[in-house]
Amino acid sequence: MGAVDVETPPPSSSSSSVSLPSGPDGRKRRVAYFYEPSIGDYYYGQGHPMKPHRIRMAHNLIIHYNLHHLLEIYTPFPASPIDIQKFHSDDYINFLSSVSPESIQDHNLNRNMKRFNVGEDCPVFHGLFQFCQSSAGGSIGSAAILNRNDADIAINWAGGLHHAKKCEASGFCYVNDIVLGILELLKVHQRVLYVDIDVHHGDGVEEAFFTTNRVMTVSFHKFGDYFPGTGHLKDVGSGSGKNYSLNVPLENGIDDESFRGLFQPIIQKVMELYKPEVVVLQCGADSLSGDRLGCFNLSVKGHADCLRFLRSFNVPLMVLGGGGYTIRNVARCWCYETAVAVGVEPDNKLPYNEYYEYYGPDYNLHIPPSHMENQNSPRDLEKMR
Repeated sequence: MGAVDVETPPPSSSSSSVSLPSGPDGRKRRVAYFYEPSIGDYYYGQGHPMKPHRIRMAHNLIIHYNLHHLLEIYTPFPASPIDIQKFHSDDYINFLSSVSPESIQDHNLNRNMKRFNVGEDCPVFHGLFQFCQSSAGGSIGSAAILNRNDADIAINWAGGLHHAKKCEASGFCYVNDIVLGILELLKVHQRVLYVDIDVHHGDGVEEAFFTTNRVMTVSFHKFGDYFPGTGHLKDVGSGSGKNYSLNVPLENGIDDESFRGLFQPIIQKVMELYKPEVVVLQCGADSLSGDRLGCFNLSVKGHADCLRFLRSFNVPLMVLGGGGYTIRNVARCWCYETAVAVGVEPDNKLPYNEYYEYYGPDYNLHIPPSHMENQNSPRDLEKMR
């Protein structure tokens, strides 16, 4: 198992925070936002559902809604191989940093591709390692800013790649920026809560912290015959980490009301009992209605309610991207969640922007959920809660 050793850090000194625009709960928030301008240039290849271009589209909406005036914008420093090896194995990172579309014919590299699960779902593309460095750099940078108390909320939409393991790529993810960000947070904070609302189970993060009580992981996901096949209700952690992993396995078609009815009471209880000093929220947008690979039925508002709820606890918060394969809806979602972070309610009519034609025929920020059947019965949900 790719668990990480977590040493107890020195106790942190707490300091009071000062702030910017006021949120719906009446308290202002300083929001740091990480964006690498070249992130949208990376291309997994023809027909591949993962499109980094969606991050550029989200950023474009954020700019055209004038939200950037309410953000502290940072360009992430690329994470170095040494930074990334704080979680990932040396040989795996050496491979990722040396492989290229041209070099994969080499017999030795080819053997390593199988070993590190690089190929089909996780292809070798131009700039692969630089892409990983940007994603990881944004999450490590977000953690450093929260550690220094220079922001209340830090956002990295290029992060949230929760499937990557210590020695292998998985589910379109190569480097686990979330684990690296959490390791940075643990230098200052005693307890970190990780919450994952991607339609897929947050397996890489759960596995990394399965045996420690300093990180609690909570994942809401589709369970059954579905990638990655993990995240059973009975998987609760082991050793010192026993009962510090929480899994909420769901069926197809869950809607805003059902999701909220689980998310809020569960997270409320976790916050009361675990008392995290900082929270990391993975906002995978493939749990939205109409996602190309997803099977849930959340609206943009329903998805963002999770962020709004966690924000109301006034605990430092790191907000990350993740999955999301109907890219016009990913952009809508992450733009709206950026607005929720700073505490403003943007107009539903989209401002004109570089990618305006993607948002037809209605050109609205919000999308109506579909008429798909919710296969999660109130009785099952109540039992699980």
